Amino acid sequence: MSDQASLIDGPASCGTPPEDVPLAPRRLWVSELSDGQDVEGVFAVRERELRQRRNGGEWLRLVVCDRSGSIEAVAWEDSRDSFEIAVPGSAVHVAGRFAVHPQYGPKITIEAIRTARDDEFEHAELADGPTVPVERLEADLHELLATIQNAQLRELLRRLFAADSRVWARFREAPAAKHYHQAYRHGLLDHTVSVAQAVSAAASAFSGIDRDVAVTGALLHDVGKTMAYNDDPLAIDLTDAGRLQGEIPLGYYLVRREIERVDGFDPDLAQAVFHIILSHHGTLENGSPVTPATREATLVHAIDNLGGKLGSFDRIERGLPDGEAWSRFDRGIDSPAYFRERAA
Repeated sequence: MSDQASLIDGPASCGTPPEDVPLAPRRLWVSELSDGQDVEGVFAVRERELRQRRNGGEWLRLVVCDRSGSIEAVAWEDSRDSFEIAVPGSAVHVAGRFAVHPQYGPKITIEAIRTARDDEFEHAELADGPTVPVERLEADLHELLATIQNAQLRELLRRLFAADSRVWARFREAPAAKHYHQAYRHGLLDHTVSVAQAVSAAASAFSGIDRDVAVTGALLHDVGKTMAYNDDPLAIDLTDAGRLQGEIPLGYYLVRREIERVDGFDPDLAQAVFHIILSHHGTLENGSPVTPATREATLVHAIDNLGGKLGSFDRIERGLPDGEAWSRFDRGIDSPAYFRERAA
């Protein structure tokens, strides 16, 4: 415990702070903001953009966040100076007012913004993360790896997910997306484990599915995201490789290179895994070079799509103000979201 914390908490036998030491104000979370409320606190910057007014002037649009959710923030004055302060991935102290506009939705109108001091926040307050401990996600992954019976697929997965593998080191930390689902540190691991577990369970419910191929494809379908996204948990964005090549080609070539290092790898087995990776977005319009043409690829696509949408519900609910049961229209699910337990 730091000296500062000791002063605030007071002696253990007392249990109350000295009267002359002020208590730190309770943090105001994004999810707790209500219409018309004054805002003053520290947030992480996810996005920034200078936009043009109709009269030729500039205004600043930000997306700021804490671990409870994210919110749009706008600055109408001193937009250029505010832009320089609000570097994506940094922590900023914002003072302003939160309002819900009937047409433009909820946002903070910024009155003052500055770089946050180190003593004003904890990093864990700003970065989102999985609801399941990462150690549990790792254990679940290794349980799935242990169920693969095909020796060649087991060797491929061992190489990619070994403790000393560079792929695994990044896979463990990477996000699953920039915004819509599991857009946080360990998000790729969180998403992959849930998809692979569901594919494993569903494989036994439908005839003709090669479970080993389907589960291997589920575990590797998003492996290209280890190269497609940066490593800043507060400002997730695409890397140059992610923008220029895309996560599906990156994943395909990563897995193909590893398979080519395994002597005698069955080419038909390799093709089955490649097809799952290349088709898992489902349609050409959604970025897949090919559409699912096998049972295993169809299953992985369906479960991946389901996992992404349900992950969006988690994100939407975290950002919903207290007392609200309906969200605004959300592109992640192509609909507003309704939460029955909140209505109750």
